[in-house]
Amino acid sequence: MSYKKVSFEVKDYIAYLGLGLNTEKSMTTLTEETLTEMMSVMDELEKLDKEGKTKGLVIFSHKADCFLAGVDVTLISGLKTEADAVKGCEAGHAIYNRIEDLKMTTIALVDGLCLGGGCELVLSCNRVIASDNPKTAIGLPEVMLGVLPGFGGTYRLPKRVGLPTALDMILSGKQIRAKKAVKLGLVDWVMPKERMLSLAPEYLSKKIDDSKSFKDSIESVAGDNFITRKIIFQKARETVLKKSKGFYPAPLKILELMENGHGKKREVYLAREAQMFAELSQTPQSKSLQHIFFMTDRSKKLDKNAKFVKVKRGAVLGAGTMGGGIAWLFAKNDQAPYMKDLNSKGLELGLKQASENFQGALKRKRMSYDDFNRKMTSIIPTTSYDGFKGVDLVVEAVIEDMNIKKKVFTELEEYVSEDCLITSNTSSLSVEEMSTALKKPERFAGLHFFNPVNKMPLVEIIKHSKVSEETINSLYNWCLKVKKTPVVVGDGPGFLVNRILAPFLNESAYLLAEGVSVEALDQAILNFGMPMGPCRLMDEIGLDVCEKVGKVMEDGIGERMKACDLSARVTSSGFLGKKSGSGFYKYDEKGKSAGVNDAVIKLLPNKSVDMDETSIQMRVFLPMINEAAYILDEGIVDEAEKVDLGLIYGIGFPPFRGGLLKYADDEGLDRIVNAIDRFSSSVSPTRYALSPYLKKLVEDKKKFYEC
Repeated sequence: MSYKKVSFEVKDYIAYLGLGLNTEKSMTTLTEETLTEMMSVMDELEKLDKEGKTKGLVIFSHKADCFLAGVDVTLISGLKTEADAVKGCEAGHAIYNRIEDLKMTTIALVDGLCLGGGCELVLSCNRVIASDNPKTAIGLPEVMLGVLPGFGGTYRLPKRVGLPTALDMILSGKQIRAKKAVKLGLVDWVMPKERMLSLAPEYLSKKIDDSKSFKDSIESVAGDNFITRKIIFQKARETVLKKSKGFYPAPLKILELMENGHGKKREVYLAREAQMFAELSQTPQSKSLQHIFFMTDRSKKLDKNAKFVKVKRGAVLGAGTMGGGIAWLFAKNDQAPYMKDLNSKGLELGLKQASENFQGALKRKRMSYDDFNRKMTSIIPTTSYDGFKGVDLVVEAVIEDMNIKKKVFTELEEYVSEDCLITSNTSSLSVEEMSTALKKPERFAGLHFFNPVNKMPLVEIIKHSKVSEETINSLYNWCLKVKKTPVVVGDGPGFLVNRILAPFLNESAYLLAEGVSVEALDQAILNFGMPMGPCRLMDEIGLDVCEKVGKVMEDGIGERMKACDLSARVTSSGFLGKKSGSGFYKYDEKGKSAGVNDAVIKLLPNKSVDMDETSIQMRVFLPMINEAAYILDEGIVDEAEKVDLGLIYGIGFPPFRGGLLKYADDEGLDRIVNAIDRFSSSVSPTRYALSPYLKKLVEDKKKFYEC
């Protein structure tokens, strides 16, 4: 029988099943057509198995760097009912159970990504060989889509690696590298990918070293003991609730399934797995996480016909914390950067920052000492422009002063090649005005990183009137290559993220001035799902920075951004936030919070307002939605998706809500507008001045995502 998505042949009494045939996608995924063909292959395999004519089955991928990236997410998003979802799981169970039940030895050859349904396929095989390809990674990331592994992963993984390790993998969605996978017992052997297929027949009969370490043996016993198993699940549940704060149902469902299903027969367990997957697939949280997946996936694509310049070498102007972080990013991606500053003190600070970022990877064993030394020495600290002629991309990260930046660009242009890309890491200054300092403004743009660079995925690419399309494409392509999430935005006060963050922080300051306590304010915002409260966030940013940005936003936008004077009062008293050891909170020498700062409380009005949690939340989030509408109307970005992408990856807007504007659409824009009108009357007619764009959406009975 001939197939389109898989290959199948028997050679020298060994069956070979190849995945990822005839696909233009970069990743091999399980589609409906693939699953149908695999079911037909199983008919042939079982016949061969019954006749005893085949020694074994070898499963491999035709696609380089990807064994199987799991089920195509469009299949999950297309599930309209729980019944549809159960049926889909049962189809996967049927195939994987049949592989597991074959009498012949089965072996999976894993090269590249092996996630979700790919990992579950591997778990149904007797033996696993993984390649030493650095791109090889195995995991069950379904929890990140708000569901659980639906093809038997929760059933088979504990049997392979033990209960504690299985829980850690499934609840976190983490990806395991080949060498660690061997230590965990998930993989049997590691070898070069070029040798796997040729050596597979030999390894079908090779004895597996199934001797366990003392730690593995203890974990295995613990998983089988009723009391220790109960303790393991209790601790896991406590950890899940601490991390997820109860906003995400999937981790709790996973724990329920695995705890209650222990010792159950396969068919009973898998039937329950299918039902729980089905229930989760229809939750609002899963729908929101699927929305973010597709949104992020679209952002990773650049038009095939787009012209761009490839960046082979980078440079940073201005060292320090931010400059060092950007230099680290260049070095991490083998782009041997120059890092220029006026003196050695700044360079030392930049090198220290880069080193700290690399040391994090070193501690997690994601990098060897040799790689650490090689990448660190690839950063060339300098006080001159020597060597800049060979640079493809320069990122300016000097002080936020327009005159200084313009002077730097005028000077820089004399030392770089004609086609070198020049960018500014400004967070608030006009990119349009900066461009006037260059002879070739078409190769200049804003490139705004978020701090810390090694943790924050978002990069804003800021356009101006004279920038070329090739420059924007080149920067977009570079961001993708260095594993950042780019969003192209127009020039304007605060660009996208800071423009919307400003009313969030400003309104928070007004609430404090009205008598809402620091604790009540932060807790209300945490309970909405934000990663930290506004007071803690202002401390992290720096209260002096908040004051400065507040003035910039007010000057650029007007009364709608009228800055509360609270930041000025606090900073004038010497409380700058975490960097000074105290702001709204006190901090110890390691930067950990040591409680609310009583000295700052004395600067707040001597009154207390008992405002309910929902009112606090609406006071800060409604101005954000309103400002996003102004941004869309002004063309700073051209679609709601970019707003949500920026806020999720830029400030950690709760993913389970799908993004700020997805949340607004789900709540109902008519309700949003009515609430803004109420606050306009009762709080401030200027700060809650309704966006005409938002008003028009309601009048036309449209949503943000319908424009």
